[in-house]
Amino acid sequence: MKKISLILFLLFSLGFYSQAQSIGELVLNDAVTGKSFTISQELKGKAIVLIFHSIGCPFAKLYEERIIDLRSRFQNQGVSFALVNPDLGSENQNADEMRNHVDQTDLNMPYLMDINQEWVKLFHITKIPEVVILIPSENGIESVFRGAIDNNAQAAGSVTEKFLERAINQVLKGQKPSPEQVRAVGCNVRSF
Repeated sequence: MKKISLILFLLFSLGFYSQAQSIGELVLNDAVTGKSFTISQELKGKAIVLIFHSIGCPFAKLYEERIIDLRSRFQNQGVSFALVNPDLGSENQNADEMRNHVDQTDLNMPYLMDINQEWVKLFHITKIPEVVILIPSENGIESVFRGAIDNNAQAAGSVTEKFLERAINQVLKGQKPSPEQVRAVGCNVRSF
């Protein structure tokens, strides 16, 4: 019985380590700079927040001012931000339009093109917008939060639960976010 438990523990540990390694090796093209974006190279501070976003999703547009506010408050504290566009075969996956959108909205962050939805699949993203917080850990890179930005997409003034802000503050204090996952509301991620 002890051998079986040890074997299961080792398999679980290897699977976790393998996932942590694969997260760090993920590469997408940044529509803003035209360069490759690798999480292991971009995670230089305490955390990176990936925001799954689409130009064509009205829910994503409703959150843009809140995203800009979060970025401006936390970027100097070691938290970086990147938008990830998972639209497949869509006019919303056009690099020029994505770059123009970032310029026009003052989002000022990388806008990554997840053309094959590799990141969507790895992080189990189902909605736009949906966020993931990644931190450096002993095992490589660890996903510590996934889900909604807050509890009211339509009215920023009516928000009573700021899930992403709370999770970032917990990470900055060296704590694991609680809850680790909050169901996101928004546009469905289309997959084919």
